[in-house]
Amino acid sequence: MTVTSEAKSTWKGSLFDGAGEVTLASSGSGTFAVNWKARSEGSTTVTTPEELIAAAHASCFNMALSNALADNGTPPEQVDTTASVTFKPGTGITGSHLNVNAVVPGLSAEDFERIAQGAKAGCPVSQALAGIEITLEATLA
Repeated sequence: MTVTSEAKSTWKGSLFDGAGEVTLASSGSGTFAVNWKARSEGSTTVTTPEELIAAAHASCFNMALSNALADNGTPPEQVDTTASVTFKPGTGITGSHLNVNAVVPGLSAEDFERIAQGAKAGCPVSQALAGIEITLEATLA
């Protein structure tokens, strides 16, 4: 079965003076403001395309890692991942760094690192982001 997810965005004005919003259309989970200033300078109140990509990358990686750990016979109790997606004006998106901390009883740090690296490579969002550097920091709690 193929699933299609949708988001809708509206923009008014020029790039530098305008603003817009993005709505998670498939789930109806929310509408978020976006603007160039937040994207180029950072913001704690307005989202960016990179923050939305980071959310997608962190959640996809958690799913891939949880599945890989279960396939290994060591299902996780908990997986917490932060994805940090960097953007440089004039260049674009330059990388995504995954920082994962997990509780996985009975698994060595070396095996966790190996499985996490495999999940990073197999995660569909990682594959979609193949044009940028993706790094991983993996720690067992």
